[in-house]
Amino acid sequence: DGNPKVRATIYLPLDVLNEARDAAVHLAGYPARLTLTQLAENALRAELRRLKALYNNGQDFPRRDEELRGGRPIAA
Repeated sequence: DGNPKVRATIYLPLDVLNEARDAAVHLAGYPARLTLTQLAENALRAELRRLKALYNNGQDFPRRDEELRGGRPIAA
């Protein structure tokens, strides 16, 4: 899509990561040619569409003013 790719570190439950890895390996060949990166990107895009529709009238969320920090979720 032309957007540059950047590395991101996230923590996932081991069972979810293993299932995603299994799917990526199983679907790596023709016709899907799926990679773990593509699977993660597709999943995030689908969830972002759902969250925007549910919580922000289908619009993009406002840009953040600072980078995320680890720890507990930010309260609104």
